[in-house]
Order: sequence, then structure tokens, then C-alpha cells
Amino acid sequence: MAEQMEKAAAGQITAEAAAVYENFFVPALFGQFAPWLVELSGAGPGDKVLDVATGTGVVARVAAATGARVTAVDINEGMLTVARRHAREVDFQHAVAENLPFEDGQFDAVLCQFGLMFFADRPRALTEMARVCKPGGKVAVAVFEAWEKSPGYRDLIPLVGEVVGNDGAEALKAPFCLGEGEAFEEVLDKGGLPHVQISRKVGMIRHASLSDWLDTEIGGWTLARMVDATMMQTLKEKARERLAGYVGAEGSVSFEAPALFAVSTIEA
Repeated sequence: MAEQMEKAAAGQITAEAAAVYENFFVPALFGQFAPWLVELSGAGPGDKVLDVATGTGVVARVAAATGARVTAVDINEGMLTVARRHAREVDFQHAVAENLPFEDGQFDAVLCQFGLMFFADRPRALTEMARVCKPGGKVAVAVFEAWEKSPGYRDLIPLVGEVVGNDGAEALKAPFCLGEGEAFEEVLDKGGLPHVQISRKVGMIRHASLSDWLDTEIGGWTLARMVDATMMQTLKEKARERLAGYVGAEGSVSFEAPALFAVSTIEA
């Protein structure tokens, strides 16, 4: 369990889980944020763009659709395997965010959507993003707000704690760790990013049913290695009552997903 917890905290998932992530999590949640992040970065036709912690490439695909020349990196081979299936025009590479394998000032824009929370050395990763960005270019980063401020998760996480245990609850909290208080501002400052502007955007999480929500949440993200079939069945049984407030009359699930976006213009 300790090894599973460590992998969950680092955002490591299998190729099978990455496929669930792409097929269900991207349309349910992550896809809607990508155009916002690309727009904030100013990326467009002919620009050289780097997507850090690309996952299955959702941001990379949106950036490429603007006419930008996109390179995307991730430490997770499972994610990259799926990403390459969906965007042959993107140069996907295995790389660690804290040691990007690129020359200084190589990119017009550097993007990172919901990856910063999982880096071993977050300030170093931000410093690297700024290093490979051209003077006058932009580094754009998105993180989730605190889990207590995120409807759905503020009720799901305690339920996971009861059924899976504290390690499971803590793993599910990991994506929200930079939304607490001034944590995001502090790591941006430590990373040395200049002229940072932070904005808040609210997306919507949508799933066809309560069962689909749990299957996607567990099977396509950080808990995939930690929850067995018995635990999943128990979660679904308890969720019918505990999470009923997020289920509409037709059985679908929806709730708000607040996130913070930071944009930094790199100095000459």
C-alpha cells in the first residue's frame, strides 16, 4: 500500500488507467480547461509551444489546433502511450519537469495543466519552465482549488477514507494540494516566475451516472492501483445515499470544478 500511495501522490498510472482517463475524464472534466489555458498563454500559428506533464495530450492537442508547433513531455509512460495515439502531429517525449531536455529560450509558450501538484520539486519545475521560455513569452499553469471548496470531492473524499482507508483519501486529495490558502502563490514565487497574474475559472464535472463517476474517478486517476472490486462495490453502495445530492432527475451527475490559472510573462 505504501508503494501504491507513493505512485498515487506522484500521479503515476498505468496505460489502462490512462485510457480510462482519456476516454472518460477528459470529456467529463479536463477537456474544457485546455482551451482556456492555451488562450491565456497567447499561443497561436507558428509558435513553438511546450506542454509539461501533458498526460494524454489534451492541452497539446488544443495548442496544435491553433497552428502552433507543439512539443509535450510527461514522466508517465502510460499517459504518453495513449497521448501518441491521438496526436501524431505532436512531439511527445519522456522527460522530468524538473530537468527539461531543452535549450534556454526555445519556446514561445510553456503550458502545464493540473500537473504541478505532482512534481517532486515544484519550484524547480517552474524555474525550468521559465528557462526554456523565450523572453516575452508566457508560462501558463493551472491547478485545482482546495478539495473542501470543490463540490463533489468534499463529500467523495471522506467516503473514500471510510471505505479505502486514509491512504486512499490522501491520494484523492493530492490533485487539490496547491489550492489551499496561499500555497499556489508561494510555489510560484519560489519558482521565480515574474509578473504573475492569477485568475479563477469554474468548470463543470459531468458524468452519465453516479456509477460512471466512481468508475472514472477510481479507474482513470490516482486511485486505480489502490481500490479492488470489493472496495468499489462498497463505495457504490454507500454513494447512493452519500452522494445523492449530485445526481439529477435523469440520473446524471454534475457539479462545479473550480481552478486557479497563473500566467507569467518572461523577462528579457
